[in-house]
Amino acid sequence: MKIFVGDITTLKCDAIVNAANQSLLGGGGVDGAIHRAAGPKLVEECRTLHGCQTGDAKITLGYNLPAKHVIHTVGPVYSGDNTDPIKLASCYTRSLEVAKENDLHSIAFSAISTGVYGYPIKAATIVAVKAVRSWLEANPDYEIDVIFCCFSQNAANVYQEVLNS
Repeated sequence: MKIFVGDITTLKCDAIVNAANQSLLGGGGVDGAIHRAAGPKLVEECRTLHGCQTGDAKITLGYNLPAKHVIHTVGPVYSGDNTDPIKLASCYTRSLEVAKENDLHSIAFSAISTGVYGYPIKAATIVAVKAVRSWLEANPDYEIDVIFCCFSQNAANVYQEVLNS
């Protein structure tokens, strides 16, 4: 697991993970940035997917992005409820499962649910790292490079702290 600080739309890998809304048709934050960078064919393909439930993940091509694919996952809107971490962990594990199903070997995650969905960065990072570690341990024969893409150095510092613990 690695950390990258910068714009996820610039990463050249097999898949980037979009923190999408349930419509998959674009929105604000990282979702809007990915849709703008990928171009109009992304939203055309997303329309054929008929949305996505919280905790699930669906895949499209990357179009104008350096990444070959976009895996769209819908994180929970933070409520403080004990189901929030379960739903958030599912975003990471389902994204990894979709990557494996499509024979993808490098994936970059945005910090799912930490923007407008309000999930506190430290709590979300703990869930993310634990979910990815568990998936990697459960799939030891599948080689995949995992990148946590952080928009700010402050977020990267939180990821580094959690990865080191």
